[in-house]
Amino acid sequence: MAAVAGRRDRLGNEALLRDHLTEESLRRIALFAALATIALAAHAQLNETEQRIVAAVKSRMPQAVELLERSVRINSGSLNPDGVREVGKVFRAEFDALGFKTRWVDMPPEMQRGGHLVAEREGTRGKRLLLLGHMDTVFEKDSSVALWERRGDRVRGQGVGDMKGGNVVMIEALRALQAVGVLDGARIAVMLTGDEERVGRPIERSRAPMVELAKRSDAALSFEGGPPLGHVQGASISRRSNGGWTLTVRARPGHSSRVFTPALGYGAVYEGARILNAFREQLVEPNLTFNVGVMLAGTNVSYDDATATGTAFGKGNVIPRDLTVRGDMRYLTPEQGERARQRMRAIVAANLPGTTATITFSETYPPMPPTEAGMELLRQYSRASEDLGLGGFVAGDPASRGAGDIQFVAPYIPGIDSLGVAGNGAHTDDEDMEIASIERAAVRAALFIYRLTR
Repeated sequence: MAAVAGRRDRLGNEALLRDHLTEESLRRIALFAALATIALAAHAQLNETEQRIVAAVKSRMPQAVELLERSVRINSGSLNPDGVREVGKVFRAEFDALGFKTRWVDMPPEMQRGGHLVAEREGTRGKRLLLLGHMDTVFEKDSSVALWERRGDRVRGQGVGDMKGGNVVMIEALRALQAVGVLDGARIAVMLTGDEERVGRPIERSRAPMVELAKRSDAALSFEGGPPLGHVQGASISRRSNGGWTLTVRARPGHSSRVFTPALGYGAVYEGARILNAFREQLVEPNLTFNVGVMLAGTNVSYDDATATGTAFGKGNVIPRDLTVRGDMRYLTPEQGERARQRMRAIVAANLPGTTATITFSETYPPMPPTEAGMELLRQYSRASEDLGLGGFVAGDPASRGAGDIQFVAPYIPGIDSLGVAGNGAHTDDEDMEIASIERAAVRAALFIYRLTR
């Protein structure tokens, strides 16, 4: 009778509770119950050591946020070498505490860059991993953007998502592995660059240490921004190149009344317009873009690459003599890039009467084409995420992202990017980050690294 009475009381309490809950509250309870079921199922996919790794990550979240805040409160724009070095000191102390051998790689003074942090652990087990991040941001010393603003479950500030949050994810993942006793024996190198947002030149010098580390590694893991919870989860195993092109046109100047005549021809502007429109019409293929960033035309023009500013002088009754265009070009494979350059050169060479034109090309970031080895990394990362109950991953669209440091190592080893935090507004005054994504990304990374280094 006591059991029956207890059951009646329980049923009555549940009915009373339902009467006072909104439909939205009931949906949330159902969602939490479903997530708990998923978490329990995922937990069964992890062995005892892996469960301890997850617990170690979760136990550190308040300290992880504190570490992020300390690094973000230091302005480290690419052109602020002192700030970059200060952030380097913060992260270097963390790697030293984890038993890594650390060193600072200075760049030549004329490069005006802060340098790079390198941390290494020697071992004999599993894949040799190269972990990549960067300490600099797009926010220079004169930026009016607040360094750090916490707003409920999000943080807004300089570089919180791109990519100091990713650096913290990397460190917390490694810290969890050390706490469980499985970091010893792993072969891991870390490089946090100080000029990812504005790469120091010559590039061969600024990225030489990274290439050297890549040649001694089996795979690269980069911790730039990851997907928000509830979105299609994509990780980057391919990224398009980043480079530039310069178009220069010269024409016969003269009185505008004689434009289009055999003696004077079409002028620089019509020739430039012909070329650019032909690019638009004839270079159409997936993953290839060629933006026009600035164009100057007139009787006299000048452009300063260092400041990205220029001047032009001309009059409406004078046929323009000069035209200059600066643009960028992005492509997915070296073959696609070469095909595009050849076609552009051919278009430029078919000059209108009275004009000549030349085009030159440069490449800052090499392309990172998709490979089967990269797909295998993605499959393993996706499996780790699924085993954690956090859902699987697909290959991200290379056309949806800009360039990144991982592309410099792509010719040597396979890699995967987007292992960092979730946020919005990267490179803008509204850059922010979801605090909970630190934990999600860190448990994924810790489990992924653990399995790769067995």
